[in-house]
Amino acid sequence: MAIETELKLRISPADLARLRRNPLFKTHQLAPPVTLHLHNIYYDTPQLDLHRSEMALRLRNKGGQWLQTLKGGGSVKAGLHQRNEWEMPVSAAKLDLSLFDAEVCDAYLPSTVREHLNPVFSTDFYRTSRLLSWQGAEIEVCMDHGVVKTSGHSSAICEVELELKSGDAVQLFHLALALLKIVPVELEVVSKAEQGFRLLSGEPEKPVKGVVPELKRRDKLSDVLQAMIWSCLLHLQSNLRGAMTREDAEYLHQMRVALRRLRVVLRMVEKLCADEVLSALSQEVSTLAVALGRIREWDVFIAGIARPICAHMSGHAGLEALLETSERQRQSCYESLRGRAGSLQQLLLRFAIWMNGDYWQRAEKGAPRTHDFATRHLHKLAKRYAQAGLHPDAEDAARLHKMRILAKKLRYSADFFAGLYGKHKAQDFLVALGEVQELLGRTNDVTVAHGLLDEMAKKSELAAHWEAILLAKSWNDNNLSLIIKMLYRSMRHFNKQPVFWEK
Repeated sequence: MAIETELKLRISPADLARLRRNPLFKTHQLAPPVTLHLHNIYYDTPQLDLHRSEMALRLRNKGGQWLQTLKGGGSVKAGLHQRNEWEMPVSAAKLDLSLFDAEVCDAYLPSTVREHLNPVFSTDFYRTSRLLSWQGAEIEVCMDHGVVKTSGHSSAICEVELELKSGDAVQLFHLALALLKIVPVELEVVSKAEQGFRLLSGEPEKPVKGVVPELKRRDKLSDVLQAMIWSCLLHLQSNLRGAMTREDAEYLHQMRVALRRLRVVLRMVEKLCADEVLSALSQEVSTLAVALGRIREWDVFIAGIARPICAHMSGHAGLEALLETSERQRQSCYESLRGRAGSLQQLLLRFAIWMNGDYWQRAEKGAPRTHDFATRHLHKLAKRYAQAGLHPDAEDAARLHKMRILAKKLRYSADFFAGLYGKHKAQDFLVALGEVQELLGRTNDVTVAHGLLDEMAKKSELAAHWEAILLAKSWNDNNLSLIIKMLYRSMRHFNKQPVFWEK
């Protein structure tokens, strides 16, 4: 068994052609590039048992030689794929599972699977590969272009793979940063096999929610915090392309949730050990969160006020002008975000380099036990939230805003650490707090909407439509009264929940 470590980068065909000609490769290559035609056949059961267990089995024709490969396990961190790999030659275009060790077959290819394997899709692409010497590491750079096919559908393949042959894996990210300075590239979390399975299922791409990593009490605090950061970066990265290319506001919302969760974790990390790189990254995350928040404000305003009131008062010229103006404002914000695509990829790469650096060895020195740290942290946040929520006032927007921030910090922290105490113990607490957080968010949306309406009232194209501004503000105020009633009820319910970390 070998451990495959590679970084996948998505690239456009035009940029791939530009990258091929760049002198960087000649400067660092250990041997001239080689181009091969690779044809791969992937196998699974009708129920896709291998895919569900995160395994992939394929036959590959490489230069006339057939290879049989089983891949699986491992992880994906900021585009870095690390997987177990078992590969051996076979005599023909036919599986020979007897060549795998008995232990491998028992663990990953039981008889119930072996007996029902059939081809499910194929990939067909040309690969130009070359071996580079890069800052003490040997890295194989593979440029792939071709197609993945099922019986009825196909999808293009165009990517660059950086596979570590020897040295430190962090150099994969350093090389990716160098490539990003030459052409636009995107970190890719989806393998070719996963592309094939998605094509096979026919399910459209959709926004991805964050997943909380599994934690154990005996885990070191530095390992726990690293796992949390990786989960946040994966959450952010999984929705980035959708936010850049689609009109579905949920992609942007999930990116914002990922950034909120990331900021909560980074604040915890900063308590362990000061670090200049960490401070710079945290500042960039905060700046990005503000930019995404501005777009989200327009998304919420349009979906919650502008469109509903236009539908309710159809044909009102002023309200239609208000809707058109707000949609232009939102579009301008999205265009600004899309213009930052390269800097966002750079931020992810810099995070990955920092995560693979020596900070964590320094941070672990003198760090408390994970369970003790989590308990103290949750207790402090719960106390601060309780104090802020003693006398909530619907007219006090600043107090409600403070409660909203504290509720978010407490909820995300509690969600991260819940596994240390038993998820079932935390469930009622998290659900009740989630309702409070959601309603506090809606009160903030009302405040923000008033600000947006004041902003639009100053625009020349709405100078003759002051009535529409007043109608929209009245609609907004009516929403607030209902939200406040629901909020008070949810707060009372949450206040009855026992804190799960003190049981």
